Amino acid sequence: MERIIDTILIQIARLFTASLFKIGDYPVSISSIGELIISLLIAIYISNALSNFLKERLLVRIGIDEGNREAIAVIVRYVTAALGIIIVLQSVGFNLGSLAILAGGLGVGIGFGVQDLTTNFVSGLTLLVDRPVKVGDYIELENLMGTVKKISIRSTIIKTNDNSSVIVPNSTMIGNKIVNWSYDSSNFCLRIPVSVAEHNDPLLVTEALITSAYMESAVLYNPNPRVLFLGFGEEGLKFELLAWIEQPNQREFIKSSLYFAIEYNFRKQGINFPAEERHLWLQNPEVLAGLFQKAEPTDDIDKDGTQATDREPTLQLVPKKQLSLSDLMRQIVYFKNLNDIELRKLIEAGYRQRLVASQILFRENDPGDAFYIILSGSVEVFVEKINKHLTNLVAGQFFGELALMLGIPRTATVRALEETFLFAINKTGFQKLLKEHPEFYEQIVKELGKHQEELTARQKQLREMGLVDATEDDQNPVVWVRKRLINLFNL
Repeated sequence: MERIIDTILIQIARLFTASLFKIGDYPVSISSIGELIISLLIAIYISNALSNFLKERLLVRIGIDEGNREAIAVIVRYVTAALGIIIVLQSVGFNLGSLAILAGGLGVGIGFGVQDLTTNFVSGLTLLVDRPVKVGDYIELENLMGTVKKISIRSTIIKTNDNSSVIVPNSTMIGNKIVNWSYDSSNFCLRIPVSVAEHNDPLLVTEALITSAYMESAVLYNPNPRVLFLGFGEEGLKFELLAWIEQPNQREFIKSSLYFAIEYNFRKQGINFPAEERHLWLQNPEVLAGLFQKAEPTDDIDKDGTQATDREPTLQLVPKKQLSLSDLMRQIVYFKNLNDIELRKLIEAGYRQRLVASQILFRENDPGDAFYIILSGSVEVFVEKINKHLTNLVAGQFFGELALMLGIPRTATVRALEETFLFAINKTGFQKLLKEHPEFYEQIVKELGKHQEELTARQKQLREMGLVDATEDDQNPVVWVRKRLINLFNL
C-alpha cells in the first residue's frame, strides 16, 4: 500500500515538474509557474506597502504637500514593482535575454494593439515627473471643473463640484489646454458682477461691496477684496467685486452667499438696482382713447329693482400671510437681535424634517441635540412616564432651543398630532455655525445672560444630574454658560 502511495506521489511530482514548453533555454513547468506567480504577488504587495508608507506616514511627517506625496509614492510604486519583477524572474532562473527575444518578436504586433495604453502610460509619467497638474489642484478641462484626486500611470481622477468622479485618460490631460487655478497658489479669485442705477454714489457702492465680502468667512483678507468700476452702460453703473478664496470647489456656494450679503447691504444703504424701462408706441392712439375715458357713475340695479348698495356684502376670504422662517426665528428671544445675514447663516445650518401622525420626535431623557420650529401641523408635548399632557404646539411655535445650546436632556416627549413639517438645527450644524462665526456665539451668550434666573435653574438641574463638568462650573451663571458653550461645541 505504501509503495502505491509513493508511486502516486512520484507521478504527481513529475507532473508538476515536467517541462511544458521552453522560453529560450529555460524549461517552464507547472511548479515554476506557481512559484513565479506567488513571487510576483509578494513583490507587488511589497511595492504597494512601501508606496502607502511613504504617502501616508513618512512624507507626511517630513511636511511634503499632498501633490508631491502622491507623485513620489506613485513613482516609487512602479519603480519598485519593476525591480521586483526583474529580481523574481532572475531568482526563478528565467533568462531575461531569451525573454527579450520573445518580447521583441511580439512587440510589433502588441504595439499596435496597446497604442492608446502606451500613450496614456507615457503621459502619466509626464504628469508625475513634469507635474503641470498635481493631486489637490483645482482645474478646468473642456468645461469640466473639479479637484484632482488621483494621478495614476493610465488615468487621472477628477472630483467635480457635485462630488462626481470623472476618470480622464492621461493623454487627454497632456494633449488639451488645462486651466490650473492652483498652479502658482491655492487662492481662487471670485468675480461678482453687479449693476446699480445711475443715481447711486459709486463710493457708497464700493463700500457696500467691500463690506459684503468681509461678511463671508471664506473670503481671504490677503489678498484683500477689491472693487472694479467697469464703466457706464444702458443698465446703469457696472461694478465687479473681486474676492479670493481657498476653497475653489465651494465657489458656487460662496458666490451665492456673497450675493445674499450684497443684496442685504444694498437694501440697508438704499442702493438701487437698475430698473428695466419699457416704452410703448401707439400708431393710432385715438382708437384706444375711449378705453381710458372715465365712466359715468351709474346705479347698479338688479332685475328685481334692488340697488347693489342695498345688498348684503359678500364675504371674501383673504388668505392669511404665512410668516417666513426668518420672522419665526426673530420670535425666539435668543435670535431676535440677529441681522438678516446672521439669520440666513442660521437658516442654512438647519434642515427640514417631516413627521407623520403619531410619530414620536423624541422622548424624555433623550439628548438635547436639536431645536425645532413648527412650519406646519401640530405636536403634543407630554410626560410619558405618568401619561400627563402638558401642551400642544402649532405652526409658528418652537421648542428645544435651550436643550440644544446647553446640552440639557429632554424633560418631555413630543409626538406629532398630524402630518407635521419642522425646521431643525442639530448640534453639528449649530457647532459649525459657532465655529465659523464667533460673533454669533457672543450674541447667544449676551442674550442668555439676560435670563439669569432661568440659567441658574438649568445649572442646578444639570448639577443634580451630574452633567456639569468641574472645569466649567461657576457661581456666576453667565460665566458658566460661556464655558458650557465652549466645552459643548469644542469652540
